[in-house]
Amino acid sequence: MTIAPKMVERVSVLLGRDPRGLEEIAVQSADGEPVVIRVSSLVDDKPFPTLFWLVDAELTYRIDQLEASGLIMQFQQQIDADQQIQVRMHADHVAHIALRDQYMDIAVRRRLQQLGYSDAFAGRGIGGIANFTRIRCLHTWYGAHLVVPNTVGVMLEEWWRRNSN
Repeated sequence: MTIAPKMVERVSVLLGRDPRGLEEIAVQSADGEPVVIRVSSLVDDKPFPTLFWLVDAELTYRIDQLEASGLIMQFQQQIDADQQIQVRMHADHVAHIALRDQYMDIAVRRRLQQLGYSDAFAGRGIGGIANFTRIRCLHTWYGAHLVVPNTVGVMLEEWWRRNSN
């Protein structure tokens, strides 16, 4: 899939650098701005398990502020206390691994195997997380959520609804 040079340029501005491994604009805003990009699982001959990357400046900033305020710890406490949430998160990771696998072409799959990363990819979910009941980064969860809804993305949207003034 070819991405228009203008769109690649816009992603570069949003990231503050040239995008590496950019394969697709996975989500665009109503006015055509990139919100989430899809990245190759092999970038510069190095494994990159983060399939979706949130690039929307406003959302990124809002999530930065929430992470700085301790929202990850608050969510993690909820998750640790609720086995149903843990089961849903595990299912989110398994589905994400399958989706990421669908996007890998044979050349990438072979190279990851040559580099010894095939098994690691099979055990790493959203954002490259190996522990399926932990949150490491709200950005990766929410970026993935905007493509395929997930538990932590829903928690974040519910938090925003409850706390919007």
